[in-house]
Amino acid sequence: MSDLPAMPVPGREVYAGALTLAAGGGAYITAAYCAALGRVAGLAAHLPAEPFGAALCDELATAGLELKLCSPPPKGVDPQITVAMIMNDDRAFLTRRAGPALPTGLDDALGQAGYGHLHLGELATLVEYPGLVRAAKAAGMTVSCDCSWDTAVLERTDLPDLLAGVDVFLPNASEGEALARHAPLAVHAPLVVVKDGANGAYALSGGETVHRPARAAQVVDTVGAGDAFNAGFIDAWLARRPLTECLDAGHAVASVALARHGGAYGLGALEPLRHTAHRAAE
Repeated sequence: MSDLPAMPVPGREVYAGALTLAAGGGAYITAAYCAALGRVAGLAAHLPAEPFGAALCDELATAGLELKLCSPPPKGVDPQITVAMIMNDDRAFLTRRAGPALPTGLDDALGQAGYGHLHLGELATLVEYPGLVRAAKAAGMTVSCDCSWDTAVLERTDLPDLLAGVDVFLPNASEGEALARHAPLAVHAPLVVVKDGANGAYALSGGETVHRPARAAQVVDTVGAGDAFNAGFIDAWLARRPLTECLDAGHAVASVALARHGGAYGLGALEPLRHTAHRAAE
């Protein structure tokens, strides 16, 4: 739901100016933008349950992703759905979580899938599957992880231990502030990248802080911008580019997401984005 004049409050109704039905989740959006950047990218997830499956599988089919690690929705499980409410340059989310986060047997499949990097769309996945990073490392993969706001997860005091083995951790500024109440951000991973919207982003690594300003962008829909940033940053990081260039690449891809509705909706129809991110880093 976008173009809201105000956020909903109990007992009142507001009317959105636009509605987009799109596949979502940080893992999918980051993977779709990585594919648009020219990377071979796959998704490991349960496919959407009905009544959303048919409509959203059409989107998945055009996203340029390998789906060999995906599974059908578990029987008897309600569809997981998020309502994103966008007003100006901010948004709020209402989510109904349902079923397991990952397909059965993913740990074993990682060693046979042929990928070099694993990105986790939310920290809650590690809470549910604490051995996943070890499995990825055993398969020779590097690992990145977004945070994604979850009050119960952010209240845990064992998150640095849970993140052990993660190479890149990518919270936003609000999540970073919540994490820092229990432990300094720098102890959560060797490289911590904090996304701070219009204030840009900064990276913490080896006792140093690197900041880069945000890129000017037309803002249509903020949903998925952080996940798109992740894709640009990870793509440049895997190419061993300097941190400043990785941050710039993240901002360049985020600016593409900000100018579009619905996360990665229709992204496969765009021209490849690799030149966009790399030009921003030059």
